[in-house]
Amino acid sequence: MRPTHSLLAVLVAAVWGLNFVVIEVGLDHFPPLLFSALRFVVAALPAIFFVRRPGVAFGWVVLVGLVLGVAKFGLLFTGMNLGMPAGLSSLVLQVQAVFTALFAVLFLREGLRPVRYLGMAVALAGIGLAAYDHGGSGPLAAFVLVVAAAAFWGLSNVITRRAAPPDALSWMVWVSVVPPLPLFALSMVLEGPGAGLAAVRGLDLAGAGALLYVAWAATVFGFGAWGYLLRRNEASAVAPYSLLVPVFGMVSAAVFLGESVRPLSLVAAALLVGGVALTALGGRSARAVDTGSPRTSGNPRST
Repeated sequence: MRPTHSLLAVLVAAVWGLNFVVIEVGLDHFPPLLFSALRFVVAALPAIFFVRRPGVAFGWVVLVGLVLGVAKFGLLFTGMNLGMPAGLSSLVLQVQAVFTALFAVLFLREGLRPVRYLGMAVALAGIGLAAYDHGGSGPLAAFVLVVAAAAFWGLSNVITRRAAPPDALSWMVWVSVVPPLPLFALSMVLEGPGAGLAAVRGLDLAGAGALLYVAWAATVFGFGAWGYLLRRNEASAVAPYSLLVPVFGMVSAAVFLGESVRPLSLVAAALLVGGVALTALGGRSARAVDTGSPRTSGNPRST
């Protein structure tokens, strides 16, 4: 990769890592489902009027919008709202690489090299250790919700690979059109209209800034820049930079939120990041069946 491309990749990882801290700020101002709905409204508008349709059947757009936008982000924001720390969330969410590989085997009939199975086992060991460490200091249900969010993220990755959109930015903008209505409906039922009205009436600069950051910086800029890098470089060269996301996430959470990093958490982080690296970069088996979909794996759907 060119030095400018490497710097851009690091910048995207930093934006995505800091995003977890910004989500915590947003959750102080909005109920989680409403915050997620507003994120996609702001990401889609006005961008949808300036980007072309993604060039795939609209059914794929709707499916990923529901899986990624409603399920993944709804679960992530709810889990963090229930007490899952920002730094730990940025780390645990990276287990999506394991779920992506598993779903690719199930639905795309991909074959995997043994090193990727080893990576899955190492990453899952890290998840187990992180769950044990978090269980003594926070609600386990919040941890489970973030792991479930990672599973839906992995599923959306496989669906996206099957849909094969030619442009990452237009794809993400159009996908962002789908989640708001279901999320608004869920917010009305589960959080109540009063909570939403109170959040809107009490909106201040911090809340508005958090909403703009998660929508425009993390979503529009992040995915646009990542797609640009993938179009101009090998996916195997771009993908490792996504492993910097939990590094920036944990560091920024420690600096801005005062989250402590215990020794057991560091061991869990090392296992998870190492396992994700083996899973994401271990390569496919030569016996993999060609499905006609892209074979790149460097396209994470981050927060």
